[in-house]
Amino acid sequence: MKGKSVWAVVAGILFTIVITMCVDFILHATGVFPRGSAPLTNGLSLLATAYRFVISVAGAWLTAKLAPQNPLKHAVILGVVGTVLGLAGVIATWNAGMGPRWYPIALTVLAIPQCWLGGRWFVSGQPKS
Repeated sequence: MKGKSVWAVVAGILFTIVITMCVDFILHATGVFPRGSAPLTNGLSLLATAYRFVISVAGAWLTAKLAPQNPLKHAVILGVVGTVLGLAGVIATWNAGMGPRWYPIALTVLAIPQCWLGGRWFVSGQPKS
């Protein structure tokens, strides 16, 4: 059973990372985001926060769906992983001039709530037993 639990969380992580990277690539390739290492503006960072929120909710929904039991717990665990990764991002980018400082902070703060929301979304669609 532990293997299925780990897989559920790993699947949510992989889904979130792959889909986010695809959207990032498309936005860079189409010129919505600046090419190269130019920092994002506040407006573009807000756009990135919005689509990352939606993608993360979907990743948490997937984690909850794949969870062998306690789907909401698995989704929240995904949020904890996201918080840890987000904190690493805050530390790594703090003085890097990669865009507004609020952006990695927002990603970190939103990780658990958005994953909880994805888990609740899955649970709310399940028949009552």
